[in-house]
Amino acid sequence: MGVAIRTESLSKRFGGFEVLAPLDLDVKEGEVFGYLGPNGAGKTTTIRLLLGFLRPTSGTAQIFGLDTQRDTVSAHRRLAYVGGETSLWPSLTGQETLHLLGRVQGRVDPTYRDQLVERFAFDPSKKVRSYSKGNRQKLSLIAGLMSRADLLLLDEPSSGLDPLMEREFRQCVLEAKAAGQTVFLSSHMLNEVEALCDRLAILRGGRLVEVGTLDEMRQLSALSIEATFTSTPPDLSGVPGVTDIEIDGNRMRLQVHGSVEPLLERLTNARVTHLLSREPSLEEMFLAQYGVESNGRSREVIPSGR
Repeated sequence: MGVAIRTESLSKRFGGFEVLAPLDLDVKEGEVFGYLGPNGAGKTTTIRLLLGFLRPTSGTAQIFGLDTQRDTVSAHRRLAYVGGETSLWPSLTGQETLHLLGRVQGRVDPTYRDQLVERFAFDPSKKVRSYSKGNRQKLSLIAGLMSRADLLLLDEPSSGLDPLMEREFRQCVLEAKAAGQTVFLSSHMLNEVEALCDRLAILRGGRLVEVGTLDEMRQLSALSIEATFTSTPPDLSGVPGVTDIEIDGNRMRLQVHGSVEPLLERLTNARVTHLLSREPSLEEMFLAQYGVESNGRSREVIPSGR
């Protein structure tokens, strides 16, 4: 499998402020890759560097082996970009805008374009100035998807879409993956990333702190356990990996880091009537990276060292 995106020590400073620390990242051809972080983490800066809209302070970025600074035009022929805030021509109709953007991109699948117009319930006869935020976003999505580009760079692409249209967008991403396209998805909608992405990366303060599959990240996170006992719960404070113990009558909640075997050994003779385990959601893992527990409380975060 080839590499669709590669960055090597890619960084960006504005004056004395480091927006993106040296970034080393590979995105494989044909995968859906999630790029996460709150506002100001460096996500959009990364995408602008990939598009060649910004010059890096140091390092390089490549799209299918093409340097995004030296071979910008060639790289753009192989990608389509959809942003969450897109400036369009207010006096053009939706149909005219799609035609113009198709000419700029250089290739259009007209049959798929017409299907997308129908699937997104989009009226292309109206002028852009009359479109709502959601309809402008539909227009941008149709323009990007209809190109069948080898790489889709999506920055908050479902912003403004209602739940029905968001579901349609997700289906389009899965179709793009099935067709062998690569999708680089930056989104604040963690359930969207969790549902679509093969791998993901988390940025914090312009630095890459985690990268891998969802399962790999879950192995680094705590497992939530809830147990109900016939009587008073046992003392589990000394069990390796067990933290955040909460007791409510004969019910206990706790977190387990690492192997659950020591906990299970302690529970063998504890008269457990009900035992429930749950892997952390992407939202919980994301909040943990930023020092926020699921109940909204702040906590100390130890950097991962990546």
